[in-house]
This record gives sequence, structure tokens and C-alpha cells, in this order.
Amino acid sequence: MQIDQTTLTDLSIFNADEEQSVFHKLNHTHTDAGKFWLKQFFSKPFDDLEKIQQTQQLLQLILEHTDEWPTIISNGTIMVLEKFYDTSIDDIPRNPDPVSAISYKLLHGPDYAIVKYTVGHCIDFVKGIQQTVDLFKDAKQPLMLKSVTERMAQLLKKDAIVSMLAETNKAVLGKATILRYGYFLHNQFKQPLFELIDLFGKLDAWQAMATAGKIHQLNFPRIHETDEPMISASQLFHILLPVPIPYDMEMNRNSNFTFLTGANMAGKSTFIKAVGVAVYMAHLGMGVPAKEMQLSMFHGLLSNIQVNDNITKGESYFFNEVQRIKNTIIKINNGKKWLVLIDELFKGTNVQDAMKCSSAVIKGLVKINQSLFILSTHLYEIGEELKAYPNIAFRYFETAVLDDQLDFSYQLKEGISNDRIGYLILRREKVVELLEGL
Repeated sequence: MQIDQTTLTDLSIFNADEEQSVFHKLNHTHTDAGKFWLKQFFSKPFDDLEKIQQTQQLLQLILEHTDEWPTIISNGTIMVLEKFYDTSIDDIPRNPDPVSAISYKLLHGPDYAIVKYTVGHCIDFVKGIQQTVDLFKDAKQPLMLKSVTERMAQLLKKDAIVSMLAETNKAVLGKATILRYGYFLHNQFKQPLFELIDLFGKLDAWQAMATAGKIHQLNFPRIHETDEPMISASQLFHILLPVPIPYDMEMNRNSNFTFLTGANMAGKSTFIKAVGVAVYMAHLGMGVPAKEMQLSMFHGLLSNIQVNDNITKGESYFFNEVQRIKNTIIKINNGKKWLVLIDELFKGTNVQDAMKCSSAVIKGLVKINQSLFILSTHLYEIGEELKAYPNIAFRYFETAVLDDQLDFSYQLKEGISNDRIGYLILRREKVVELLEGL
């Protein structure tokens, strides 16, 4: 699925403040290699239904073996192994006997200590890899998992590795044995070891995705390879909210444009982002933050939420809004299925101009029935003229005012909001009082 950097930023998939990102929320990896692969997976949502289904099967299989997942491999162990190859040590004897081993330890004490420490961690590492391979040995593995575990098993067949796996107590290894393993690792197993670390990183990333599903109560969606765009979700919520309010929503070709209204802070932006994040996660093969969800495969996901001006180029906020809309229209006018999310269109111009521009854009976009659109706006007035279009659904978030206090239900309702609370907020925050006292 195509997704650009602007959309990744708008949906907070990745964020400079890492704790505010979806990636950080779902990152339950244990190793740097796992985090690297998880970021790779998150950067490239699938455009192939078979790969999505394989990933769902893979994550479900991991969930079934959560309690048996090997814990012997730590990030510290991997760091020790990687550092070994960056450390300058004196030549290790290839076939040491007890005498030459003692001699090496006496003459090269610090190097011997590094070799011994590394060999101990390598034994833990290869045993963890073997445990991981054995974990899925009798299971029906999806192809992407099978290719990883089979390659791991192949790399473990080296005679020296087989001997390491047979060691029952690494603490009592003889000096000659330690040096023999050290020579093998240093001179014959560097590339295979780094490949094993990389392969384990993939498994760590998948395990993190499965764990995220369990921790955050995600459910696997049903994805349909259909010519018509659709989303149907029950109790959908935003993954980043500590106490989210769930939504029910449905969009299809006959109702492919949601015209969303409501006051500031009523929940419009959160809803738009919740839908975008869920669709994005579905195309990663993950569970989604919803009790149930069905959707079509989408060719791409585009948003227009946080547009900025560009002082260095002399480009105004409004100009960049126009350019984003222009580029969106060019991209989605290809007969393929897109999800387009637009929050507060044309904020960078006056109200009358914004109404005219917004009306023109919406009346053009509704002609593209192969895509789904969610557009939020404060320009409630243009809603009346849009009622002539049967494929536009009107939804709003209600705001109640009780004794000058705002009450947000965050419930999605049918219709068009007419809330006007800007002046109320100004007065409630004592701004009017301060101005009157000037």
C-alpha cells in the first residue's frame, strides 16, 4: 500500500517525540535487530492480500506459543557477539592442545578473557536459535516464517555449532575447547553469525507485533480483495489514547464520502486518525484497534491533516494546502482504491474563500467512487448544498454546554453540527475579561 512521509507524520506512525508514535506504542522488541526489522515492516505496508494473510497466520502462530518463546537471547548477548568482530585480539590457535591453551591464556590474558566471554554468549545465542526453530518444527508454518526457520536450521549444522549446542555447562569448558570455538567464530563463522542475528531480528519483530496484539487487545480484520472500496468497523478506537472512546463506522462505494463536522476538541481529528491508523495496521498484517473490522485492500492512504507553511521558499500555508490537494487528486485519479483523510480543509484563508474552495474540491472528489474520503470542516454552511449528493454521509460530534462548561460525548452522530463555542471558550478562559480590563 502506498503511503507517503506526510501521511506517516500526520498519523503519528513515526514521530520525533518517539513516545507519541504508533511505532513506539507497538514496539515490544527485545533486540536492536528486532527494532530495525519492525521499522522496516512498518515502513512498507503490504499491497498483496496473500502476504497480509500470511502475516496474520504467522502472528497467530506466535501467539499460540507465547509462553514457550525462548528468553535466552538478549540484546546484550547480540551486542557481545557483534563487538567481538570489532575487537583487535591476538591470533587464536586453530587446534590448541591443553599446553598451548594454557600458554595462550598466560601470554594473552585479556584476549583469552574476551574469547571466553564471547564463546559463552555464543552458546546461549545458538541454543536460543535452536529453541526457536524447534518451537515451530511441528507447526504448519506460513511461507515467510518457514523460510526463516529453515535457513536458521541450515546455519546451525556446522560441526562446531553442533558441538556448542551439545554443551551442558558452559562454565566448565576447557581452555582448549574455548579457544577452538573462539577460532571458529572469529575466522569461519562471522557472516553466518551475522545472518543468524538478522534472521532472529525478523522473528523478534514478528513476536513484538504479536505481543502488541495481545497487550492492546487488537483483533485481526477480514480483508477482501474486491473492486469496490469499503470499511466496516465495530468499536474502533485510537491506539495512542490512554482511555479511548470507541466508534462504529461504515463506508462503501454508495456512501464513500464522510462530511464530518463538530466543534474544536469534539473528536474529529482523533476519529480521522483512528480510521487511518487502523487501515494502515491492517495492511501490515497486524491486528487492529477494533472489536471487529472488515475492509477492502487499498492501493494507498493519503492525508491532509498537518500542513505547514515554508518560510524559506516563501510558500504560504494556503499555498501548501492547495499543493497537497492538487497532488492528492493527481494520485488518486487512477481508478484504484485510496483512503483519503482531510482535516479542516483550507484553514489558511478567509471563511468565504475557504467555503468556495472547499465546496469546489468536495464536488470534484465525490466523482471518484473508487476511493473513500473522510473530510472534517468547521464550514457547516456548505453542508446544505452537498445534501444533493447521495454518496455523501453527514456525521458530527456533539458538544453540550452546561453552565458555561463544555461536555464532549465523543459519540459519532448522523447529521451536521451547528455548534459555535469559540467565543464561549474565549470567555471561559478569562480572555474576554482581560481584554475588557485593558
